Amino acid sequence: MKHIKNILGTMLLTAAAVVATSCVDDTKLLFDVEKPASIAGMEYLNQYDALKTYINSSANPDFKLGVALAASDYIAGGQVTRLANSNFHEMTAGNAMKYASCVSDDGTMNFGTVENFVSAAKAGGITIYGHTLAWHAQQNNKYLNSLLKDKEMDGDPDEKIDVEDYVVDYSKDPYTFWKQAPEGVTIDVNTSEGCLEVINPTPAEQNYLVQYHTADGLPTLVGKEYKLKMMIKGSGKGRLSVGVGPWSGRAEGGFDFDTEWKEYEFAFKAVADGGHVMTQSGLFAGTIQIKYVKITHSESPAVEVEQEKVMRTYQDGPFPFYVMGCEPPVIDGCIHFVPTGDWSQFFILPGGENSLEEGNYVMYLDLKSSKDGDGVQLTMQNGWGGDAQSITVSVPIKAGSQMVRLNLPNVAGGNYDVILKPQTCDATLDLKSVRICKVVKMNSIPLTPEEKKDTLTWAMNNWVEGMMKATTGYVTAWDVVNEAISGGGDDGEGFYPLQSSASASAEDAKNNFYWQDYLGSVDYVRITVAAARKYYAENDGINPLKLFVNDYNLESDWDDNKKVKSLVHWIKKWEADGVTKIDGIGTQMHVSCYANAAIQKSKEDHIVKMFEIMAKSGKLVKISELDMGYIDENGNSVKTENMTEVQHKAMSEYYNFIVKKFFEIIPAAQQYGITQWCATDSPNSSSWRGGEPVGLWDANYNRKHVYAGFAEGLSGK
Repeated sequence: MKHIKNILGTMLLTAAAVVATSCVDDTKLLFDVEKPASIAGMEYLNQYDALKTYINSSANPDFKLGVALAASDYIAGGQVTRLANSNFHEMTAGNAMKYASCVSDDGTMNFGTVENFVSAAKAGGITIYGHTLAWHAQQNNKYLNSLLKDKEMDGDPDEKIDVEDYVVDYSKDPYTFWKQAPEGVTIDVNTSEGCLEVINPTPAEQNYLVQYHTADGLPTLVGKEYKLKMMIKGSGKGRLSVGVGPWSGRAEGGFDFDTEWKEYEFAFKAVADGGHVMTQSGLFAGTIQIKYVKITHSESPAVEVEQEKVMRTYQDGPFPFYVMGCEPPVIDGCIHFVPTGDWSQFFILPGGENSLEEGNYVMYLDLKSSKDGDGVQLTMQNGWGGDAQSITVSVPIKAGSQMVRLNLPNVAGGNYDVILKPQTCDATLDLKSVRICKVVKMNSIPLTPEEKKDTLTWAMNNWVEGMMKATTGYVTAWDVVNEAISGGGDDGEGFYPLQSSASASAEDAKNNFYWQDYLGSVDYVRITVAAARKYYAENDGINPLKLFVNDYNLESDWDDNKKVKSLVHWIKKWEADGVTKIDGIGTQMHVSCYANAAIQKSKEDHIVKMFEIMAKSGKLVKISELDMGYIDENGNSVKTENMTEVQHKAMSEYYNFIVKKFFEIIPAAQQYGITQWCATDSPNSSSWRGGEPVGLWDANYNRKHVYAGFAEGLSGK
């Protein structure tokens, strides 16, 4: 069966026809042109129908063949739309339904693209598979981390202090701001009285006819609460109207002044970032004087908090540091100093272990003394040259065990050696530990783990509710959690634990947001599943909702499928409450076809094992992100431009193998579907398998050999 090329792509045949018939003029060629073998070898692809026609709908009535694409491409209604509608039952948006695509830095959510995607899908008669509700990647880290910032410490509201954010003082500052007033009105600084002076000899018809900025370039932030303070007096009683904010919108208020200098205050919540103080006084005839204008906010008074930077304990054995004439051994976990009558000193912490930044510090010595003593000192220094900083303090010594606290102010920063100097003290000393803390003045404290969990539970529910409202019950299957399982470590039961910032690389820990670190490995999934089911039902969700846990490397041969085994193990833990239900498992399958026969055999064997494990789980099974590259005999990935026909056909056979094994091993009742992640080959510029032959169509939407392998697999051939 033949199809229009721009829908299904007939693989270069139109181009071949042009090549075969084009010439310099219209005269008939006097010799035959043989069709190139490369073109002739592709003609069989014209006989294939659309992919979804190869599915036996009577044997697999609920099976869905899917494709991943950009939501914007489908919404555009062009070639991508026609290809998806013709060949597939379902589609997955590559990025449009992920957290970072919908949630802004201030937490506001924009589901416009999602809503348009749903509308277009309804019109095209194709379903959407939701990808994804919970994940650690592609999150709005700025917003989520802002939810976990330190909280202002509780205190008596009457004890809060006002902190100045902005001041203009007309006793020393010139007036340079915008103003608008009728002729005869003066607005300028009176230098002799040190104030801004507004003189209006005649009242105007409207207050706004005399208006002027008394402050500009404010640092205010939308939604934050502030106070406007102005020192005002007039030649008589009157009212000064004020507005704080930009031209687009201001918080409005006013002050009723009299003939005495008074500070007036207007509390407001900023309606926008920045702006000015608009002042209007057209209805007042006389003189208004303004000494200063201030913007403040209230906060709790700062307190000193000690943040631990260094902790040093000791292990039994000889003296562990450089010897300075005295080398007391470590006994029972303590540096044991016995006086000899000689002047003595020794290291208790080397500079290599004590890097401090600029600031104020305290040091705690956990020690025991045989008796009261005097003359003991401690020196902390960041070098031995003449320009090194050296801080020496006295160490009070009392008989018995004690925790000695030493103040170390104005530390310049660097690597500081710490030296204890008993000098000629005749007390036996046992030093168990040294702890150094930086003294930080602050008016906030970190959230407790319980508070962080509560906050992020709200955030997850808020996000899921927003997405379910946007999809209005049309999306009935979701990756409820994506890529939860790590590929290493041990959870204590012989399986992989969940991914976390602790086990991630430094780069991943910086770029990702691991909800599970705060919600817990079990509740992370339970909270998300509960939210999905609740808000789906509340937003026109009528059909059964199917929730999948999706992950990659489930077909892994290097660990004998330990990751899929771990996922099944964790699903049992998540469902152990008798409430949480996971409907299915999504296996991504970003695979490669190997030229090395032994490696390829191992890959195929472990795909079979994966399907067997998933079939045994009783869960629905979906190949969620299938695509394929090619690895040559030397272990190198082959780019599309360098692929041979033999290699293309090998990939076709591998696609056929994967799809056939899915239908052979997974019971029909568990067969949710297969989604091809890349419809076309990846361009070299792509961040996803750039330049690799990952599509069923080439970059020009021409069918490839793998199209045939995929179609034959769907038909069971």
